[in-house]
Amino acid sequence: QVQLVESGGGLVQAGASLRLSCVASGDIRRMEAMGWYRQAPGGQREMVASIIVGDSDYAGITNYADSVKGRFTISRDNAKNTAYLQMDSLRTEDTGIYYCKASSRTWYNDFWGQGTQVTVSS
Repeated sequence: QVQLVESGGGLVQAGASLRLSCVASGDIRRMEAMGWYRQAPGGQREMVASIIVGDSDYAGITNYADSVKGRFTISRDNAKNTAYLQMDSLRTEDTGIYYCKASSRTWYNDFWGQGTQVTVSS
């Protein structure tokens, strides 16, 4: 089992910044990627950013949704088993619950955190 705990959400005004953190624990030896997803009120969960973690040759490779490119940055600290999402120039449409996901091709299923609320006011 893998446990994920997100933190860093909050209420900010448009144009502000927030930094989300996701700490992974448990059986994470074969964890291959971590990602951030969000779900707006009444909307579907969508991918925001992902990063390959661990010691592979592909470690550090990132992927972003078009809507956040140039504003959000995902990073990881392997020693702390933590992924971060730096969110700059926040917009009202960034409002939603942000979830952390951990995945591996060797796992039967992905693991999700409980989510952290991000609210951006105009």
